[in-house]
Amino acid sequence: MRNRSALAILTIAASLCFSCNQKPSEEKEKSSAAESKTETQKTTSDLIFEKGKKTSAEKFEGKVYMNLLVPEDSVYTTKSGSVTFEAGSRTNWHYHPSGQILMVTNGVGFHQIEGQPKEVIKKGDVVKVPKNVKHWHGASVEEDMTHVFVIPNVEMGGSKWFDPVTDEEFKN
Repeated sequence: MRNRSALAILTIAASLCFSCNQKPSEEKEKSSAAESKTETQKTTSDLIFEKGKKTSAEKFEGKVYMNLLVPEDSVYTTKSGSVTFEAGSRTNWHYHPSGQILMVTNGVGFHQIEGQPKEVIKKGDVVKVPKNVKHWHGASVEEDMTHVFVIPNVEMGGSKWFDPVTDEEFKN
């Protein structure tokens, strides 16, 4: 048992020494590689949650992936998930009988409530959509966007889906 503990401590110490004693040229290479990585080149390793499965084309335009984090049930009466929109992808127009909260965790995108101007949303933004308010959201043309959604009071009913957001609506 003591030998295993000692081996574990030595392994951790060696790892720390190796990472701390990195040559300046290695640090420079890593730094330049990080700088060259643009937002549109981010990979799934940049996401907080796994990307999830590709969604149905009936409710979304483009490539959209969903990871259901909290399935609806009678105990918490809340549904939550992480959704990743590839650049240019978006939801159809829709509303939620109990409203929806969006928390952007990566990238840049758009959100629009029917009859109002389109808003830019980015990492760190929180959007609160009132109940029964028709809206859409998705990635910008240039960048992917990921958000976590929360739908409270799921006992009030499921989302109501409408027509796709037209290219003209998306661009304006």
